[in-house]
Amino acid sequence: MRKIGLRGWASRAWRAGLLVLCSATASFAANTAPLSPTNIFVPDSTPARSIFRISAFVLEISGAIFVVVFSLLAYAVIKFRERKDDDGFEPPQVYGSNQMELAWTVLPVLIVVVLFLSTAQVIHRVQDASEPADAVQVTAVGHQFWWAYEYPQYNFSTANELHVPLSTTHDDQPTFLKLLSADVVHSFWVPRLAGKTDLIPNHPNTTWIDPQVPGVYLGQCAQFCGTGHADMLLRVYVQTPEEFQRWVHEQEQPAVNDPSVAVGRAMFVAKACFACHTIRGTIAAGKVGPDLTHLMSRDTIAAGILPNTPANLRKWIEDPAAVKPGALMPKVDMTPDQLTQITAYLETLK
Repeated sequence: MRKIGLRGWASRAWRAGLLVLCSATASFAANTAPLSPTNIFVPDSTPARSIFRISAFVLEISGAIFVVVFSLLAYAVIKFRERKDDDGFEPPQVYGSNQMELAWTVLPVLIVVVLFLSTAQVIHRVQDASEPADAVQVTAVGHQFWWAYEYPQYNFSTANELHVPLSTTHDDQPTFLKLLSADVVHSFWVPRLAGKTDLIPNHPNTTWIDPQVPGVYLGQCAQFCGTGHADMLLRVYVQTPEEFQRWVHEQEQPAVNDPSVAVGRAMFVAKACFACHTIRGTIAAGKVGPDLTHLMSRDTIAAGILPNTPANLRKWIEDPAAVKPGALMPKVDMTPDQLTQITAYLETLK
């Protein structure tokens, strides 16, 4: 059997390691079945796809460097290991190899330059993208601990559940978001749609998405913003253009005025709920809490942590801090009958 020298083993190890790295990266890129709604390896929007590609490129470069360095280290450890016939003296020292010094200076500089230029190109493509005339505009405002969404083109607001149109090659309709904070620093992050962008008080930021697969995308405030930070969830509903326009039309309507819950509507005013919440078509015009005009059209309440059911709605109104520790919505003293009346009224806001 032919013997393989140390250099041969090192060369084989380098090729094998590089092959494994490239195969792993390719498997991530080829994976089309998301493991979770927040899987960063299945981007469905141009910004997220650009970020994924540069991340994979950096991983490949870093992995190749690791394989080369580890192979050389293994070669040196094996070849120059201590032997029984060693005389214990220091081996001859060789200095002044211009070729080696040039190599370990120039190569790292070239690698850094390539990574810098590649990253700068992605940052420019994402942050400096031009906004088309038909783009959907949304102002997202981060609160402790929920999200407000204003649609200036359609003159209405909603909360916690962002609806955007599907963007295709035949009908490219991206959504541009203006990001504001009402209190502390928050961070808007929907992994499969875009990278993280901070919401900083008194400093507007922007981001954009063009989702190309319909469905519900989940995200999270990615900046610690207080006790309820972990429960400040994001839900983005990507709908076909027809479904999105239907949703917009429904949201533009004033609140339902059901005579059968007049007592609950009066109790909503008597308990000063109108001071914090807006219900269009009524005297309620508060801006501190979420807009409740079409509350029951949402799938969740409390920024995505509870399904929007009558039982959960009652529990939330009764004691918000028990549901979400740190929630700034106060606990209002009311009898069980009053709680039932207000809940019944809110259930009509579809």
